Amino acid sequence: MPSKVKRESPYSHPINEALRFIQGRTRLQFWKVFLIAFSVLLPLINPLGSALVFLGLVGDAPPKLLRSLARRIAINNIVLLAVFEVLGAAILNFFGISLPIVQLSGGIVVAVMGWKVLNERSAGSESRHKEEETGQSGEPDTSHLEEGVFYPYTFPITSGPGTLVALLTVTAHISNKVISQDILGHLAVFLAIVVISVLCFFCYAYAPRITKAIPPSTAHGILRVIAFILFCIGIQIAWNGLSALIATIIKP
Repeated sequence: MPSKVKRESPYSHPINEALRFIQGRTRLQFWKVFLIAFSVLLPLINPLGSALVFLGLVGDAPPKLLRSLARRIAINNIVLLAVFEVLGAAILNFFGISLPIVQLSGGIVVAVMGWKVLNERSAGSESRHKEEETGQSGEPDTSHLEEGVFYPYTFPITSGPGTLVALLTVTAHISNKVISQDILGHLAVFLAIVVISVLCFFCYAYAPRITKAIPPSTAHGILRVIAFILFCIGIQIAWNGLSALIATIIKP
């Protein structure tokens, strides 16, 4: 009677094990980049603080109009940041700026932003900062709400100059010589942009309800925690750039 041949599980093959290990590391790297981009962009875009400014500008607009404006603002924000993410490398090449320089300077900028948010005294300080960026305050002009979807509601209320600088820093930080890893990193950043833009949609569309449901002190406390993480990320990015520059000096 012929002996039965023992079949090996396909998962026990060394090649399959190696592929599973690589896939696991790839997923881990993807979510790591996502968390970095999300942690950097969230305090700067600040959906809750931006919603307060947005609500102050649109006034007592009908709920249907608020949802329509919020949807268009979220889409515009995704397109704006995605284009800036893609063109970030081209901008660096055009001006001849190296990645370590961007990491060092951008990391300092991100850390300073985190430090400023961390030391805000009141929950409305971020909202006032957004108003200063727009150059608008006071009574809204409700007859031109549709015309202000991109400016000032998308830029600079939702994503101001600081957000663009931080995004450029993140894209420079994740840049990799391996094309597949570089594409994966950009996809992770894009996912973070989409998630934050969706949060902006809900905060803008239901701003009147949110301002009544969430105490300003609670929102500010959450923002402080995120701001501290942002400060640490900025220091880490700046250190990576400084280490690369030092290595070019002491390299024999």
